Amino acid sequence: MAQQTATPGGQGGAPADRRRTLWSGVVIGIGLVGTLDEVVLHQLLHWHHLYDRSTAAIGLVSDGLFHIVSTALLVWGVYRVWVDRGHPYPRWVRRLAAGICLGGGAFNLYDGTIQHKVLRLHQVRPDAANWLPYDIAFIGMAIIILLVGVVLLRASSPPDHAEG
Repeated sequence: MAQQTATPGGQGGAPADRRRTLWSGVVIGIGLVGTLDEVVLHQLLHWHHLYDRSTAAIGLVSDGLFHIVSTALLVWGVYRVWVDRGHPYPRWVRRLAAGICLGGGAFNLYDGTIQHKVLRLHQVRPDAANWLPYDIAFIGMAIIILLVGVVLLRASSPPDHAEG
């Protein structure tokens, strides 16, 4: 059973509780976006594999390993939220959503910049005549999701009572 921690003055939860909620959300976000990427772009649309610079068999194996890791992260993050359910505090759902957006946006930004452009492991749609629209859409969505996460994180912070 999770240990209960007091929320000082009922304001925003203990810092450890807020950190755990945020990091659980980040892990869920990475796992969720990774799983969606794998299912939609790799399996349903057949646009690319995690590693496109080799044979189809190696691409398929790399996709399988990626899917295992992203699903495990998703499950682990949800498990952490379940374990910490005894620590509700005001705005915890907003903080969890912030973590999910920050994790998912950061993962997509990393994927779109480092894996696609720097390492060239794969492109969003390698057989497209022009990669630019796909890159703009992919990286643009990552930035938007990250910005939503920042806004939600700020909205989930405890109120500042310094002026009173």
